Amino acid sequence: MSRLVVVSNRVADPRKPAAGGLAVALGESLQQTGGMWFGWSGTIIEDGPTGEGELHKQQAGKVTLATLDLSREDHDSYYLGYSNKVLWPVFHDRLDLANFDAGFITGYRRANQLFARKLLPLLRDDDIIWVHDYHLIPLAAELRAMGCKQRIGFFLHIPLPPQIIMAAIPQHEWLMRSLFAYDLIGFQAQQDVQHFERYVLNEAHGQALGNDMFRAWNNTVRASAFPIGIDVDEFVALTHAKEARDMYDTMKKEYSTRRLLLGIDRLDYSKGIPNRVRAFRELLANYPENRRSATLIQIASPTRETVDAYGDIRRELESLCGAINGDYGELDWMPVRYIHRMVARKRVPGLCRAAAVGLVTPLRDGMNLVAKEYVAAQDPADPGVLVLSRFAGAAEQLKEALLVNPYDTHGTAETIQQALQMPLDERKSRHQRLLQRIREHDVHWWRETFLEALKEVPSERS
Repeated sequence: MSRLVVVSNRVADPRKPAAGGLAVALGESLQQTGGMWFGWSGTIIEDGPTGEGELHKQQAGKVTLATLDLSREDHDSYYLGYSNKVLWPVFHDRLDLANFDAGFITGYRRANQLFARKLLPLLRDDDIIWVHDYHLIPLAAELRAMGCKQRIGFFLHIPLPPQIIMAAIPQHEWLMRSLFAYDLIGFQAQQDVQHFERYVLNEAHGQALGNDMFRAWNNTVRASAFPIGIDVDEFVALTHAKEARDMYDTMKKEYSTRRLLLGIDRLDYSKGIPNRVRAFRELLANYPENRRSATLIQIASPTRETVDAYGDIRRELESLCGAINGDYGELDWMPVRYIHRMVARKRVPGLCRAAAVGLVTPLRDGMNLVAKEYVAAQDPADPGVLVLSRFAGAAEQLKEALLVNPYDTHGTAETIQQALQMPLDERKSRHQRLLQRIREHDVHWWRETFLEALKEVPSERS
């Protein structure tokens, strides 16, 4: 059996309870194959030389964790700069927030070259390499330049923008050409594959060969949708564990006369939280029966707070929530409960189960697993209703949710009212089909399907 090598910006010990569902899912294949997980250590060397970093190795059961320190200059240009000030905003269709500083691309290339240089000596001839996300797009090209012949797959966890938006990145051709060094590219949604195809045909003047095969720049690659899922059984088990039950009981007792609407997001401009709060305000204005009875709980956990755009959205959100509570609140009822901190993962299922409506309304999102977690946490006998943005990758799968355009404040408010008024039989019917979908395409299906495709795709390099 070939060894699996996972490469991502950050590395997690898959055995630890704090590891997310992705780490656990990848951990299963890594344990089975005695694999290796390679990435940045999280350590920044303040005055370290650029393009250099110390390698650390440790064992986590049968899995080798190999991590690399980064110099301050490399980290700031590769991670804070190119990854988060160019790729993140552009890939989420926010050209207005992108900073195309020429120094960022240099650091991004230098860090990917460093990763490749340190990873190469650790590889075996029959390894299968799986690279994750936008931080490491050029990694395969750097490895190939050093003579790497192994099969390499890439999965993009965030959306791929339309061709015309991608073309705004000054180095877009180099970036897209780099993807052709992989054997398999995985996207979250079919729409991402369509954006990739249009770029290949119209910008690269390449060919679509059929069966998700594409040729450009003298290389052939397969690009397909592999929508990521959650570990449904694990999340259902969490829902029935003590912490989640306690949270559910507390919420039901605290809000016994209220209907709860729930949003759980990182505080990020892509999540559409201010738009959601405005829609809730319109709901209260247009449907007064919801006053004193509907409460929006919005959890917006801290994120890249050193970036100006995040300070702006935090101030906007706090102002919006304060205005709604000031205009509509009573001594015994506040319309919005806004929480700017992390909520322990073990308590999240209890929150989800207590909410009559789950609001997952990003302006743009690769997938959004909160939508799937909300579905998994529901009581099948009395489930809540998922209101989901059509611009989340999850919308391609979760067709029984109530789909909204988050830019349409009035339309979103109307749909929230529909969710609050939905009869039990319809709620049960929709939930049953949603649960079936997320069970069929869970995180284990995602991992196995991608790795199987990577093993089977014709390779020109071996």
